Amino acid sequence: MTGTWWWDLLLGITLTLALVWIILIAALAVVRPRGRLLAEAMRLLPDVLRLIRRLAADQTLPRGVRIRLALLLAYLALPIDLIPDFIPVLGYADDAILVTAVLRSVVRHAGITAVRRHWPGTDAGFTALCRLTGVNTPPSP
Repeated sequence: MTGTWWWDLLLGITLTLALVWIILIAALAVVRPRGRLLAEAMRLLPDVLRLIRRLAADQTLPRGVRIRLALLLAYLALPIDLIPDFIPVLGYADDAILVTAVLRSVVRHAGITAVRRHWPGTDAGFTALCRLTGVNTPPSP
């Protein structure tokens, strides 16, 4: 009797984790940049990684924003992807999709001016970043 209880618990946990993983994949598919924006996001990734590190270290930003950025950096440092590379489109782009989603949140909570202040790339790259985050007109440097 005791042995079946553990198997039921293990099965329940496994099914719950699988369901959460499927929901996460669906959520990433919904928030992913559309069309050329995904390719732009992947092209901007080196500058965006430097941006995320700089924003996470900025003590003037709200704590929640810095925590979000630190968690994103930790995820990006992990050698294991949330979505395996054999899954078409999302497998190779999951990092870019997560970065885009977090940056959209950062822009909403900290403002585009803070992002501009820390942007390490070119003006054209910043304009592309603004398109990714949903900001129509980027502020001037």
